[in-house]
Amino acid sequence: MDDKVKVGIAGLGRSGWDIHARIFENLSDKYKVVAVSDQIEKRRREAVEKFGCKAYSEFDDLIKDRSVELVVVATPTYLHAPHTIKALEAGKNVVCEKPMATNLAEADSMIKTTKKTGNMLTVFQNSLFAPDYLKVKEVIHSGKLGRIVLVKIRSHTFGRRWDWQTLKKYGGGELRNNGVHLIIQGLQLLGDKEPEVFCDLQRTLTLGDAEDHVKIILKASNSPLIDIEVTRACAYPQDTWLVMGTQGGLTGSHHSLRWRYFNPADLPPRQVDEKPTPNRSYNVEKIPWIEESWSSETAYMSSGITFYKELYKTLRNGAPLPVTPEIVRRVMWVVEKCRIM
Repeated sequence: MDDKVKVGIAGLGRSGWDIHARIFENLSDKYKVVAVSDQIEKRRREAVEKFGCKAYSEFDDLIKDRSVELVVVATPTYLHAPHTIKALEAGKNVVCEKPMATNLAEADSMIKTTKKTGNMLTVFQNSLFAPDYLKVKEVIHSGKLGRIVLVKIRSHTFGRRWDWQTLKKYGGGELRNNGVHLIIQGLQLLGDKEPEVFCDLQRTLTLGDAEDHVKIILKASNSPLIDIEVTRACAYPQDTWLVMGTQGGLTGSHHSLRWRYFNPADLPPRQVDEKPTPNRSYNVEKIPWIEESWSSETAYMSSGITFYKELYKTLRNGAPLPVTPEIVRRVMWVVEKCRIM
């Protein structure tokens, strides 16, 4: 008995074709692309040749197709909310590409619709399944680094962009485009508390009118400070991760991480000494570091594959959603705070 999830992909651009369609190829035992929609005829022909599926020029025709069980909304950002709501109301389950919406009000309308219709909504925030993020979270939660003081997450590049994602009218800009990946990771590491938000948005090299330089600070009591940078104006890119703790720290990239820590019991007892230090020196002691590392050749695509494997368990076995819309609403809340600053 064929238990594959029947998928309709709306939008065959960078994400719809190069990410989602490729993932479904890799997971052909679990998913079958039965229909697509795109206004560009060449793209539709490509999809028909690859998947033997039906192809529509209009989104409304895709969601009318009774063979489609799951709609992937991979249309431009400003269409995410209206297309998701239409698909839910048409009786479809929906995977919405990130960002969830252009603003918080749209996100709330999407959540209201999924509750009203009873149809499933999740958002493709696949960075929650990125191997490096999962390892960082594991190390932090192990307690080896002590109390976490600061977590820096960075996406540094240098270069101009001039496509539709640089324009505000389409919901463009680095805050929504790449920033949401780092924001959702940072929020998970912060915890459940509602943080104070500082944000600086700038246009640097972009030819569009939306920001291409984003700085966000998230602060909450008894939680690590989360420092996020997404920029296309960094000629000397820094590592993706820097974690500072009271017993050690971590640094590294998507493909390799290293961390070191010590056991407080291995340090000699000390107390404050008000007398002058010998030879006018600073306090110095040798830390008995324990060094560990991690590396992975796993491609970025693996996070998306993991997302869809988990989603299959939801659709076929009733497992919890891999990414709930309420978790992603927190991301949109931060985006909203940044937009009004």
